[in-house]
Amino acid sequence: MKLDDFPKEIRSQILPRHEGRLVYRCVGCGREFGIEELLYVCPECGQVFLIHDLNFSRLTRISSATWRRIFDYRKLLGIPALKGIYRYHEFIGPVIPLEAVVYLGEGHTPVVEANARLQEKVGLRFYFKNDGQNPSASFKDRGMASALSYINMLVRTGKVSDVLAICASTGDTSAAAALYASYLAPHIKSAVLLPFKKVTPQQLSQPLGSGATVFEIPGVFDDCMKVVEALSENYNVALLNSKNAWRILGQESYCYEIAQDFEYEVSHLAVVVPIGNAGNITAVMNGFLKFFEAGVTDGLPKILGVQSEHANPVYRYYLEPANQKRQFKPVTVKPSVAQAAMIGNPVSMPRVIHLVDRYNQLAGQQRVFFAEVAEQDIMDWEIIANRNGHIACTHGGESLAGLVKAVRQGVVAADDVAVVKSTAHALKFAGFQEMYFEQQFPPEYNIKSDADLINAPVYVHPRDLRQVPAPGKPLTDKALKMFVHRVSEDIAGHLKLKKR
Repeated sequence: MKLDDFPKEIRSQILPRHEGRLVYRCVGCGREFGIEELLYVCPECGQVFLIHDLNFSRLTRISSATWRRIFDYRKLLGIPALKGIYRYHEFIGPVIPLEAVVYLGEGHTPVVEANARLQEKVGLRFYFKNDGQNPSASFKDRGMASALSYINMLVRTGKVSDVLAICASTGDTSAAAALYASYLAPHIKSAVLLPFKKVTPQQLSQPLGSGATVFEIPGVFDDCMKVVEALSENYNVALLNSKNAWRILGQESYCYEIAQDFEYEVSHLAVVVPIGNAGNITAVMNGFLKFFEAGVTDGLPKILGVQSEHANPVYRYYLEPANQKRQFKPVTVKPSVAQAAMIGNPVSMPRVIHLVDRYNQLAGQQRVFFAEVAEQDIMDWEIIANRNGHIACTHGGESLAGLVKAVRQGVVAADDVAVVKSTAHALKFAGFQEMYFEQQFPPEYNIKSDADLINAPVYVHPRDLRQVPAPGKPLTDKALKMFVHRVSEDIAGHLKLKKR
């Protein structure tokens, strides 16, 4: 649909204006720094940043009805830069020119309602939002679209050149970073650090396929992150982990899409996300706060952050009810099927602490909660979800297990409507399903396969059948008819089919 086809009274607001004044704001000391160069931590106190718009008040002067019309009409535009996360340009990157936006098809992933059987099993109405349908098959593309659009802007204006983008990863971050960097080649090259043998083969193949230089090192993600931080502090590289505040900005699009999908009525929602490096829950809180403060939405939804018992530092922090007594302590992680969430010292923890207090205060009551789940429940609920029409990854299973626990504890009420995040495509973690079905989980996972959930192929080769087809050796005539007849009989018997 062309701009001239829109109603006159809204036409001038459909294309965004670059009226933002963005700064890095430290969550520790509150100091602000310009965005002319890429910063990761505060030069004064060393804490992480959130990006703040000094002109945000201008957004509050537009009515909620007008904002909703702007976003709804933008859905109809054919402009690539506004098809993805930058549909919400004023809230995500109001300084990014549309010609600098990198769009690879990210964002606007489907919200799929669970079937009646699964909703009854869980105990309330809920939806999966499947971010595995992003270009690199995970939610990380949202943050990379933002970070690389910003870097692209710096390249186009001559402020940087020959950029090497680098990140530590448990798999999904490296796939997204390598993909988006490759789109901007040769101006940007990418390198990724992975924990040796702690990434699935599918995830390892992605950055290799995108041409990134891939380094595998001993240890876990936290060790990779330390090396990447040292590189960013001592060498001229662009860090693409969620320590980069532009990543957080792009991931806010997740909650803007939820708001739009639910007609901007979010007070009755419970949004469930796995925590991992805590950038995800940071972005969700910050995004909903922005929409609420600008009057786009009717309120603030509940937010439930979920962690495995094997990597639970955020959950442990909030076990202490008294704010002044809480002390954050990193944990030593154990093997987890929620592999991307296997992080014992989340980079965004200071952001979480800052935003949880602000979110609950603005809501006037507690609206952010945390749940801990067993590895057994993660796998069981992933398989149950996928047996009911979804394509949830292990992290989607982690989120669903957390929702089930929250419903049973009364944190999420039966009349709430939940939106459960599946962060990546199920095929990235198919190896864990294979281990479950073959009952081959190593003991450190603490997972035993439920016989009712195991599935395996059935090999059909009737014993009395002497001739069977083989590659390059097809059967013909009577032999083929006998093969089809006997195999059909066996399959019908196995399925207990009735003859017509």
